[in-house]
Amino acid sequence: MPLIDISIAKGRTPEQLRALIAGVHEVAAETTGAADENITVIVREVEKDLWSRTNTTITERESTASGTQVSTG
Repeated sequence: MPLIDISIAKGRTPEQLRALIAGVHEVAAETTGAADENITVIVREVEKDLWSRTNTTITERESTASGTQVSTG
């Protein structure tokens, strides 16, 4: 009974998220042999200002790339 939990930054279209779910589900079925009804895929969308790597949020990285400064407090 595969349970696949995906965290992804907000900003994808419903169509992109649906395609992600379908693709992950298909690969899980093919690689594990699990029946469709036993595969669960959870997608958690995280706000970009709550997702940080190397102490920099996605919002901060995007604003730096676009030349806009974001106040960090």
